Amino acid sequence: MPGTPDFARRGRGLQPGQVSELTIADLDGKTMVIFVADEVIEAPNWTPDGEALIFNAGGELWRIAADGAGDPTRIDFGHLRDLNNDHVLSPDGRTIYVSSDDGHLYALPVDGGTPRRVSNTHPHPHHYYLHGISPDGTTLSYVAIEDRGAGRRINMFTIPAAGGADTRLSDVTYPNDGPEYSPDGAWIYFNSERAATQPGQAQCFRMRPDGTGIEQLTSDTRVNWFPHVSPDGASVVYLSFPEGTLGHPPDKDVILRFMRPDGTGQRDIVRFFGGQGTINVNSWAPDSRRFAYVAYPVRQP
Repeated sequence: MPGTPDFARRGRGLQPGQVSELTIADLDGKTMVIFVADEVIEAPNWTPDGEALIFNAGGELWRIAADGAGDPTRIDFGHLRDLNNDHVLSPDGRTIYVSSDDGHLYALPVDGGTPRRVSNTHPHPHHYYLHGISPDGTTLSYVAIEDRGAGRRINMFTIPAAGGADTRLSDVTYPNDGPEYSPDGAWIYFNSERAATQPGQAQCFRMRPDGTGIEQLTSDTRVNWFPHVSPDGASVVYLSFPEGTLGHPPDKDVILRFMRPDGTGQRDIVRFFGGQGTINVNSWAPDSRRFAYVAYPVRQP
């Protein structure tokens, strides 16, 4: 059995015989499992210095050496314990920005410390889910689940990393998710149902940072989520669910796929059992040749 640290038991659990496999892959589909847990772990970030991966488990963040050496260690953020799987690192690697189940965004020292709230209080429901940070570290991109009296909507926004006013990038009725800056700051990549002919049929898009110039990058019968651009700007990896999937659920036969930043050159990299938690955040290595993800295989007794 895998050895698992003292992860908190919050959120979803695993099926009988199921494990979480923290995996590193290259663009040719060669994979290496560096850590196995018998609890749910999710959403690895690779630190900018290339030395470690940061993932969430049980509402907390943990750090492990990128080669899998040693045990994961919990990052102590004091009272802040109910984090979800949306977190990003500042370009200098000194700050981690997180989404909390209280609906807000926080900034924290990457090695632990006192949280600073970034997000605002709104007169209507506005639940923040973080996904990106601009290359200069000054602006965060996120989606909000909001209800302004016209029903539940999921739209895209930005907010200064230091705190300040929210800027709306979309105001539509169909769902959007995963807005993430390109390394040159020229684009925000995201997934959306803006071209869907049936509920759940998300595809990958990009837009200018002010919400204009939207371009569709994928257009197929599968459900495509979370496009992540490599640090050198040359490659995109995204998560592809089976046709007919609603949202981004766990426990699906999924594919991590490659494309160039303009959407050309699409091809499969690796197939496995996964979904929610697999690659919710950008997990590219600084060398732009490898990326991390979590698979959730169910092992036979």
